[in-house]
Amino acid sequence: MGVERTGPLVAVTVALVVSAGLAGCTGSESNTAGPSVTSDPGTAATTPEPNTPAPSMPAPTTPARTKKWIELQVGDCLAGLPSADPAVVTVTVVDCATPHLAEVYLRANIPVNAVLTGTADEQCGAGLMQYTGLAVNASPYTITYLIDSEQDRTSNNPYPSTVICLLAGAQGQSFTESARR
Repeated sequence: MGVERTGPLVAVTVALVVSAGLAGCTGSESNTAGPSVTSDPGTAATTPEPNTPAPSMPAPTTPARTKKWIELQVGDCLAGLPSADPAVVTVTVVDCATPHLAEVYLRANIPVNAVLTGTADEQCGAGLMQYTGLAVNASPYTITYLIDSEQDRTSNNPYPSTVICLLAGAQGQSFTESARR
């Protein structure tokens, strides 16, 4: 199991801020009961306040979660790039509407005897065009990939490795939406 990367690597420190939206409860209030009365008998009755619409609340975002990088699926957005340290097997997955530095755009099988780097570059390059509609050299993205090679290497499984292609900002920038076209 290892991490393979292409393109320039940029060290970026990310502080992930997730805002928690509270869903407002709305109910129907009836103003047919007439004016409201206070509990103090010395005060006069007041008239009801007009109904004002509640402020719209943003849709709550999915909270960040930790996931093993070998379980990443197309469309997962990551708070940061996976570690090059083979002992670190988890990544932080966030909602694509929140700031993120990478997005999974392809999972593809790689033959066991293939030259991994060339095959991964080819698969990921073609996959980027399908996912974003942009060629690698004409996009604001750089390609990074992970190779999961801990699969059965018997003759019953001719594609024992999986390349997990990630796109990231070519200048290390973060994104706040999916790159999927």
